[in-house]
Amino acid sequence: MSFLFRKPFRYVLMAVVAIALAPAAVLLVLRVFNPPISAYMTRVALEFHQNTPDADIHQEWVGLDHIAACMPLAAVAGEDQTFPTNHGFMWSAIEKAVRHNADGGRVRGASTITQQTAKNLFLWPAKSYIRKGVEAYITVWMDLLWPKRRIIEVYLNIAQFSSRSFGVQAAAKQLFGTDAAHLSTDQCAALAAVLPAPDKYNAAAPGSYIAGRKAWILRQMRHLGPRYLDDIIGH
Repeated sequence: MSFLFRKPFRYVLMAVVAIALAPAAVLLVLRVFNPPISAYMTRVALEFHQNTPDADIHQEWVGLDHIAACMPLAAVAGEDQTFPTNHGFMWSAIEKAVRHNADGGRVRGASTITQQTAKNLFLWPAKSYIRKGVEAYITVWMDLLWPKRRIIEVYLNIAQFSSRSFGVQAAAKQLFGTDAAHLSTDQCAALAAVLPAPDKYNAAAPGSYIAGRKAWILRQMRHLGPRYLDDIIGH
């Protein structure tokens, strides 16, 4: 075992440990300090500047206490109803996605809100098992180090709600002419309805698909009840 104490090996081991623990260190900082931008926001902003130099994205951070209570509920109802109790993953959904992908279908995800937050904050959008593996590793740390309240707060501030609007405050202003604190239940459901493809759909002028999805989310919100997130959010 003497090779374990040789300097080159020790340096390599220290480097591996440092890289492995880097996500935890960053997440501890971001538990307290709000991220000024996300990896996905950076990518979209660069694309806009390449195609239209004068165009820019819009994002404005707002604390969870200044977001209408219907917004986190709508996001959970539409994206991840197990969010209050899961530990970062929905194993049954992952199993179904793996079976679907193994059958030769288009690669399909099974992401929780925690996974989506990890992906949007740190990673590239490509659908691959390598990227999903890195996402899973960050998700484990995020679930360990962040309370659910922090996860949903960051999620709602970095999620894309339109082609140029990131975060619920910017989306509320751009799409509905109001602040995130004053969004109606219908508006919250509309914003949650476009989350799978916000650059394709318009929450303020929904077509038949988004109108149907919004109606489904509203039913799910009623089913879950207005106090569904009280234990983790405390509105």
